[in-house]
Amino acid sequence: MNTLNRSSAEKKIARKAYDAALKREYAALLQQLKSSAEKANSRDDIWDIYAYLTKQRKSIDQRYHYSYSQLIFVFGILLRQKWLEESDLAGLAEDNLQFIRAFANG
Repeated sequence: MNTLNRSSAEKKIARKAYDAALKREYAALLQQLKSSAEKANSRDDIWDIYAYLTKQRKSIDQRYHYSYSQLIFVFGILLRQKWLEESDLAGLAEDNLQFIRAFANG
């Protein structure tokens, strides 16, 4: 099984968990951006920030796919990278949680 159950309750939990992880990652990115901007003192620094943001955008776009067929894997990656907390997944069926944990630990 590589797809989340599609009950209404699990869909809501999955969406909330996905949004929480994305919000955490964007908050961390914004914090890094602010720190980098405060330290910037040349045009090269500005272009370095631009390059960093471009790289982060691509990384985030690759990591976040809200497709039920991919959420087990997305959640596993996000759990491994600490953007998602296991408590965010509370309420998902145990078999789904086992797959997500296995992928996160694998």
